[in-house]
Amino acid sequence: MALFGSDKDKKAKDAKKAAKDEPKRLIPEDNIPELKKFFKPMQETVELLVFTDPKQSAPYNGFMESLCRELPEITDKITARFETLESDAARQHGVDFSPTLLLAPDRYKIRYLGAPLGEEARTLIETILRLSVGKSGLDQTSRELLKELTEERHIQVFVNPSCPYCPGQVANAFHCAIERPDLVSADCVDASQHVALAQQHQIGSVPHTIINDEFSTLGLLPEERFVAELVTLKTAEEFLGGHHGLEDGGLDVVEVDVVVAGAGPAGLTAAMYAARSGLSAVVLEKNVIGGQVALTPVVENYPGFANVPGKRLMEMIADQARGYAQVHEGEGIDEVKVGKNIEVYTDKAVYVAKALILATGATWKKLGVPGEDRYFGFGVSYCSTCDGYLYKEKKAVIVGGGDTALTDALHLKNLGVDVTVIHRRKELRAEKYLQDAVAKAGVALLLGSVVTEILGDDKKVTAVKVKNLADDAEQEITTDAVFVAIGLDPNIAIAEELGLKLDKDGFIRTDWGKRTSIPRIYAAGDVTAGARQIVTAVGDGSTAALSAFENLSHPYWKKEKA
Repeated sequence: MALFGSDKDKKAKDAKKAAKDEPKRLIPEDNIPELKKFFKPMQETVELLVFTDPKQSAPYNGFMESLCRELPEITDKITARFETLESDAARQHGVDFSPTLLLAPDRYKIRYLGAPLGEEARTLIETILRLSVGKSGLDQTSRELLKELTEERHIQVFVNPSCPYCPGQVANAFHCAIERPDLVSADCVDASQHVALAQQHQIGSVPHTIINDEFSTLGLLPEERFVAELVTLKTAEEFLGGHHGLEDGGLDVVEVDVVVAGAGPAGLTAAMYAARSGLSAVVLEKNVIGGQVALTPVVENYPGFANVPGKRLMEMIADQARGYAQVHEGEGIDEVKVGKNIEVYTDKAVYVAKALILATGATWKKLGVPGEDRYFGFGVSYCSTCDGYLYKEKKAVIVGGGDTALTDALHLKNLGVDVTVIHRRKELRAEKYLQDAVAKAGVALLLGSVVTEILGDDKKVTAVKVKNLADDAEQEITTDAVFVAIGLDPNIAIAEELGLKLDKDGFIRTDWGKRTSIPRIYAAGDVTAGARQIVTAVGDGSTAALSAFENLSHPYWKKEKA
């Protein structure tokens, strides 16, 4: 028998065929060392209890089973058990959907209804570690609030794989279930997989959270607000209106050189440049980190990246910023007083600062037509990245003709949505490459027309009324969703209260150094006029911080007064 030649070739072919026949692994080999390091602190064993039915959701069943077989190979602190929907275990745990995953069911009531795709897989990894060490990750205030809970709470968070905000809301729910396993159970429900349950609850936007089938909320909430609403089954505004327990000891007073309002690219960059200039800085973000960029599916024009998911880009910028300054998520500004110092009041502290940088960004413009508010979250959406997945194989209209509108149209088309773009002008305003891409994709265009009303059946959107601006002719277009992409309105509440000068479009007026009309207050990013680009926001943030450093060293307003 020859050692080389044909026998060797045959062995190589057999090995290649065997590798081809092996099922493809979900966890890349390059990620294994990192995961082993991540799971090293695990203490208690965490069981993954998987339920599947070959008659339902075959592709998702395979994903769930493969993932739950590969995770125990990384550490012996993870075990997996596989059952069918007809098993005694399914009846014991009340499982009737395939695939369903229960985490450490002997100690906690946490489950996934649908395979954890996309970012939800990261939430799964984090939750496994927390279950093993028995630490919820909630801050002290949230833990104190949860101690007040005396009744059972069942949380359902409806998500989809492309939503950048969904994992954060799922984490809120799971953290509470870990902190209070005696009273809190939590489900992550993939609305695109468990369609029946999503339809039962009229899910038209994600993340959509339902508690005890009686209280619901849309969007990602800051942790403490989530916990407060979970405990009281009231909105945070109602809760805070009669709850003063957190105010008994008064507010902490924090001295800092620069307060930055907003944690988008402008605000985070401002904090970094302020700190690098020798100034202490804190970033206060009312909602969640990332701003509009976190909702962008793919960023293709940011230097250094051929393309990068918007959420991933903001995670990298935020991680870098945290190395220089404190970044407080879910802490909005209630009031600002300008005197010898600039006093910034939140519900948690009073920040006594020397300068304030407003990087509060902008929010989506509304159409202002009947039905828009009524059906928000039930067919009306301002984020195709968040909600587009819910309308696969359905119809949607996009209102707008700029870059965002056409990017949304392409995103929805790729998801299998039947898309029509409605724009009030006779020509689109988007960049030519986007117009070419939309034409190539076969997206329908209705130009020179406006939406005058959004129609529904009291549960969800069913159609829109559209008027042709040339002849005033009206028609109804059947649709399951309306995505609005007509521009942004600056978030200028703080600026208006301070009396800062605004331009004719409502944006904060600044000079070349991003100084506003009041000394020691600066503005950067989308809250000011200019191009709505990440690179300009980053440039604004750095300029504002450097101006603050220079001005605090050499106060120009004192020279002007003299």
